[in-house]
Amino acid sequence: MKVVCLDLEGVLIPEIWIDFAKKTGIDALMATTRDIPDYDVLMKQRLRLLDENQLTINDIQAVIASMQPLEGAKQFLDELREHYQVIILSDTFYEFAAPFMAQLGQPTLFCHRLQLDDQGRVEDYILRQVDPKRHAVIALKQLNFTVYAAGDSYNDTSMLAEADAGFLFRSPENVISEFSQFPHTTEYEVLRSYFDTV
Repeated sequence: MKVVCLDLEGVLIPEIWIDFAKKTGIDALMATTRDIPDYDVLMKQRLRLLDENQLTINDIQAVIASMQPLEGAKQFLDELREHYQVIILSDTFYEFAAPFMAQLGQPTLFCHRLQLDDQGRVEDYILRQVDPKRHAVIALKQLNFTVYAAGDSYNDTSMLAEADAGFLFRSPENVISEFSQFPHTTEYEVLRSYFDTV
């Protein structure tokens, strides 16, 4: 039995923090795991900026409510699920992802949680575990699944390396050049063909 593990942001949906940065005009919130490999450093920067600008979960969710999955993502996911079990492995948060999961047909999602105060201020983030994407792939392989994976950022590369086959999708040039061992594509049809022919 084969399982496909997909990253969420940049693969199936837009980068939430980039859209939020554009809406708020806070350029420093544009940074993602495509730019900063250390997730803790990235999240501490984001939490500091939210606090300094008195932004709450409600502000973020208001932007998310106006967003949609990437063009073709729903069809790609539907067709993929006809032939594979699919799990979304993401470093986003359940508090962010729920509207997208509804639009994508409620695929299985493993991600993190936010710690909020009574006013909706984001106090901290709670990791499911360190390097969760890689550990999920390890667990699936221990259950005797063949695992294929695709992602776009630095935080996906340990998952891709651990999988039986890993692929980069719509990655920036810095990630493509540093991890040239992984085939890269920008098209869902080509990514699907990678899974089918590996």
